[in-house]
Amino acid sequence: QVQLVESGGGLVQAGGSLRLSCAASGSIFSINAMGWYRQAPGKQRELVAAITSGGSTNYADSVKGRFTISRDNAKNTVYLQMNALKPEDTGVYYCNARLSPGGWGLYDYWGQGTQVTVSS
Repeated sequence: QVQLVESGGGLVQAGGSLRLSCAASGSIFSINAMGWYRQAPGKQRELVAAITSGGSTNYADSVKGRFTISRDNAKNTVYLQMNALKPEDTGVYYCNARLSPGGWGLYDYWGQGTQVTVSS
């Protein structure tokens, strides 16, 4: 069984910073990509940033230059450093991992979500 456990959300003023962490554990053969998604009230879940096992990254246009995604492959952990936060960054942030639990096939796993609230 695979689990993704997130931490680091909270309440911050506009212009502030937060760092999210997500650790994957359990029966994991390999992890392909890991990423962060967010869902604001009344909106669909959207990709914020993603990173491959080789370190290639992809960001939503709205966070480029402010957010940085990184990962520690040895710890099966992905991080999201969020700087210059804006009220529109508010939402529930979900960790995603595309991984192979048994050495065959790739499957998407999700964390439980962590709330990020940016006050103006």
